[in-house]
Amino acid sequence: MSHTSTPSIAPSIKRYRKTQEDGSPLHAENDEDKDEDNYVPYVPVKQRKKQQLMKLGRIVQLTAEAAQPKSSSENEIDEDSQNAADHEIWGRKYNISLLDQHTELKKIAEAKKISDVEKQLKEEEKILESVQQQKALMGVAELAKGIQYEDPIKTGWKPPKYIMEMSEQKRNSIRKRLRVLVEGEDTAPPIRSFKEMKFPKGILNGLAAKGIKKPTPIQVQGIPTVLSGRDLIGIAFTGSGKTLVFALPIVMFSLEQEYRLPFVRNEGPYGLIICPSRELAKQTHDIIAHYSRHLQQSGMPEIRSCLAIGGIPISEALDVIAKGVHIMVATPGRLMDMLEKKMVTLDICRYLCMDEADRMIDMGFEEDVRTIFSFFKGQRQTLLFSATMPKKIQNFARSALVKPVTINVGRAGAASMNVIQEVEYVKQEAKVVYLLDCLQKTAPPVLIFAEKKQDVDCIHEYLLLKGVEAVAIHGGKDQEERSRAVEAYRNAKKDVLVATDVASKGLDFPNIQHVINYDMPEDVENYVHRIGRTGRSNTKGLATTFVNKTTDQSVLLDLKHLLIEAKQKVPDFLSELCPESEQYLDLGDSHGCSYCGGLGHRITECPKLEAIQSKQASNIGRRDYLSNTAVDY
Repeated sequence: MSHTSTPSIAPSIKRYRKTQEDGSPLHAENDEDKDEDNYVPYVPVKQRKKQQLMKLGRIVQLTAEAAQPKSSSENEIDEDSQNAADHEIWGRKYNISLLDQHTELKKIAEAKKISDVEKQLKEEEKILESVQQQKALMGVAELAKGIQYEDPIKTGWKPPKYIMEMSEQKRNSIRKRLRVLVEGEDTAPPIRSFKEMKFPKGILNGLAAKGIKKPTPIQVQGIPTVLSGRDLIGIAFTGSGKTLVFALPIVMFSLEQEYRLPFVRNEGPYGLIICPSRELAKQTHDIIAHYSRHLQQSGMPEIRSCLAIGGIPISEALDVIAKGVHIMVATPGRLMDMLEKKMVTLDICRYLCMDEADRMIDMGFEEDVRTIFSFFKGQRQTLLFSATMPKKIQNFARSALVKPVTINVGRAGAASMNVIQEVEYVKQEAKVVYLLDCLQKTAPPVLIFAEKKQDVDCIHEYLLLKGVEAVAIHGGKDQEERSRAVEAYRNAKKDVLVATDVASKGLDFPNIQHVINYDMPEDVENYVHRIGRTGRSNTKGLATTFVNKTTDQSVLLDLKHLLIEAKQKVPDFLSELCPESEQYLDLGDSHGCSYCGGLGHRITECPKLEAIQSKQASNIGRRDYLSNTAVDY
């Protein structure tokens, strides 16, 4: 048997003798020769495909792959194989000098790096799109009939003539000096005194009684905007005087309505203010009552306002409603209850304000808010205010507003610059004892925040035992007790208030010296609200936060970047935190997470988003179609 042209293949292959068609055997030798000449080793399909693609230059395959969405595991496998292919391409180029190969490889690596950044941005866009609520924040009837309001409400207020004639350049220089950012078309001019805003004598007396001489930046731009009837999203740091921006105009609008046609029995309200917590609602109501009282003293008609919050008898509100009510301040739960029982109607309501709007939507009141919207009968002026307003809530809120004006004083979610922030590492078991040392830092009054109700009770008990004049409030106590505690603290009868996050939104206590966070809240927004109880309206304050091993790393990262932004001292244990994801923080036009506003992570690693998604996943199929919020179905 001749072994002339044997191909270089490994072990010998078993062959069967073939026969000719008539059945006689072939000439063995010729045949085997021929056979070995024509023999093509078997190439697995995968290899064959690979070779074919090599010939085509991978172009066809890449276009096909781009069109096909993949699961994450496939993606990883695919990247690995591509890397392998790249190595193959470069491994074979033995005829190109190493220097050229190096430059080529460098180019490829850089292209890959850019594509990583792009990939991250694309992924974020996708997540944001999927997160943005499909349903607009509008009443059901309006959605069903497709009602869209085009023009803002007209009001009878106009700024003084010389301010109207101010050039756009001058307006912008005033805004720039006050660090106010305004977005929106055809915005009102900034007005730098209450007198020029055309407030009557009564209101000016009320302001003087509170020691308010000139408007803060958000008021300079915000009050003219609201008075001219525009929808508004107001974002300003804690303690910047947001309440007056919506309180004064609503008092004025109600006054105008009362002059034109006095309110009769059971009529109203004309203005509705919704707050996330009972304490905040009570505080807002007191402010409105203060100005109404001063108006009445200066000989103007009475502006009646009522408070509709859980935990107090409903009869108090009903007494005012029976006389005809101009302004109603409420929490979502009690308001829904009263609307459903037809105790109050929103037929003539033309002014809606949501204070700390993002907390309301976050706290799960979103369905309630939508239901409340469906009780309105006509167009209304809608105002949203908060210190922290992430992108997703702003986009979501815009769906409910007509040509809104966004006023920004500082970054949304930034901490107040008047607060000195200190972060200390304290072991879990040493916290309560260490509190006493912390209380020595400043004079009273001091506020202590804790996440859990039982922690609040523990701290309260401990402080009482140590002879500290302390009171406590949390959601588990009844309303009377809560009101009593807040009153005693506000009137400086008590030195320390221990509270859960109930007291962190919007409450304004005079001259708090020190805020202590017994534990770091789960999201940074709550932290911003908590420390914002001190350092209000140009006073200085101190905030101390206890952290330890139990604190989540993503929250610590957000905290680290918040401290850097506010130019505060960053403790060593925080500055040592440097995960890989930090390099992506400044991508695109936004810094940090566009979902929750945290500065230390991107939306792809947002713990809050993950928590909400897993909660939604576990709730699928559990909707109660007969529940009281089933207006949507």
